[in-house]
Amino acid sequence: MYKIPASTLFLGKNLVYVPQCHSTNALAAELDQKAETPEGTIVITDNQTSGRGQRGNSWEAQPGKNLTFSLILKPRFLAVKDQFQLNQVVSLGITDYLATVVEKKARIKWPNDIIVQERKVCGILIENHLKADGIHHSIVGIGLNINQQVFESPSAISLNLLTKEEFQLDHELALLLSMLEARYLQLKRGMHRELENHYLHLLYRKDEIHRFNAQGSEFEGIITGVDDAGKIRINVGGVERIFGAKEVAFSE
Repeated sequence: MYKIPASTLFLGKNLVYVPQCHSTNALAAELDQKAETPEGTIVITDNQTSGRGQRGNSWEAQPGKNLTFSLILKPRFLAVKDQFQLNQVVSLGITDYLATVVEKKARIKWPNDIIVQERKVCGILIENHLKADGIHHSIVGIGLNINQQVFESPSAISLNLLTKEEFQLDHELALLLSMLEARYLQLKRGMHRELENHYLHLLYRKDEIHRFNAQGSEFEGIITGVDDAGKIRINVGGVERIFGAKEVAFSE
């Protein structure tokens, strides 16, 4: 069903397709244990039965309607303290792709969701495997809603619902991979400041007053940015507070 993309240097040149699996991240992690598995390997499925999202949430996807896959990357040029930069480039690669498909600007909802018109179109789950000298490998799981028309969650949306068009999954995968690879190569070239600035420009609710929930209590604050470790900075009554991914949530 999926062809090896002609538009990339290494992403997807080793493509592993399985009709169904529990988790593409788990299968990619197994494959990565083999020394011959190259960087850029993709594991893709039509039906992921136990997909995971951030905060332990499940990922809702109808079989054969969306792109559900995992990438094996080996960003050993990144220091452990800089691993959040990988989240930035993956998010930017996805928003680059979406800019070619939908008119409304996609936003990056911290820590790892991509939204259009206030609704989630894509989720990302990155699992970094560290060694003493740095990042050994990273498994990047991506779930992108393409042709699905009905969702249990009212906060989800697909490209089909946004554009009223039917998409060819193989074509969209190749285009998305080319965008992801371009951003990854920018990171490899050391374009950290440019990538960070673009990420912050697309950060959902940045510089806007919004309500948040932390440890059961609600408060108003203004997102001012993200620190080097990937924690979000929120100005609360003139005082900057910093939260990790499991420490704060948007109050919808």
